Amino acid sequence: MANRHLSRSVVLQTLFEWDFRSYPSAVARETLVRNVEEFAPAAGDLPFMEELLQGTIARRNDIDLVIEKAAPEWPLQRIALVDRNVLRLGLWELLFADRDKVPAKVAINESIELAKSFGGENSGRFVNGVLGAVYKELGEPGKDETSKKRKVVPYEQMPQELLGGAVVYARHQGDLYLALVHDIFGHWTLSKGKIGDKIKNETVEQATIREIKEEMGLDIVIKEKIGENEYVASDPHVGKKRKHVSYFLAESPFDEVVLKQTGGLDDARWFRLQDALELNFYEDMLPIVIKAVQKLTSTTKQQTIDKK
Repeated sequence: MANRHLSRSVVLQTLFEWDFRSYPSAVARETLVRNVEEFAPAAGDLPFMEELLQGTIARRNDIDLVIEKAAPEWPLQRIALVDRNVLRLGLWELLFADRDKVPAKVAINESIELAKSFGGENSGRFVNGVLGAVYKELGEPGKDETSKKRKVVPYEQMPQELLGGAVVYARHQGDLYLALVHDIFGHWTLSKGKIGDKIKNETVEQATIREIKEEMGLDIVIKEKIGENEYVASDPHVGKKRKHVSYFLAESPFDEVVLKQTGGLDDARWFRLQDALELNFYEDMLPIVIKAVQKLTSTTKQQTIDKK
């Protein structure tokens, strides 16, 4: 374990130099070999270090989006160089490494120790907060492996955040299409946003129209409400909170989808209705989508009957 910690330290140093000097990816391995020879010649774990370095660099864009989502008040360039690369390293192990080899808690604890050793006074707490938030979003894998008791906040006492979202559809050349967004955890989902986050006293419908315009660049017209959903999420500052989402069925012109490049989303596009149901949705999101599809298909059938 001591050798693994030393190996991570060398990889962190390499990432720091790679980031600071804006090296191309191809140069990173040469830098790693030099650092191993200088600082850890007896580590004997070069394959592990290469996997860690190359994996982190290859998934940097995805990892940086996770950081932005977990620490929205900290733009990436404002995060200290050491802390930024500790987070990248830890998130690669947390999200993409073999969990049998690197348990989630090991990835987090190792990152906190690296932050304490090489970062500033508050680096350990900062890294702990960001990785802890991502860990909870993942469902706290391995949490039952510890007997340490935690303070449980009753569900009804958690702060509530209100959001509005929509199943956005369009008609194009005789087909129905859905506009969906893709998150960095690998799921297609519905565009949504906070109510009253930017404009006070706005209605749920007004907030939903505004948020979808900002997130996907689409001008929607809300047709009807199709459901509500509530789930628990973790905030690095306030802890667990309830997110209550009201969902609507909304029509849009079949215009180009332009994804807002912030938060934890990495793609957005139109899908034909029949293709959309084959996508990877979150379990709690699928009933909302299915209900919308049923309404759209029944309306289309009725319109066809009326024309006859």
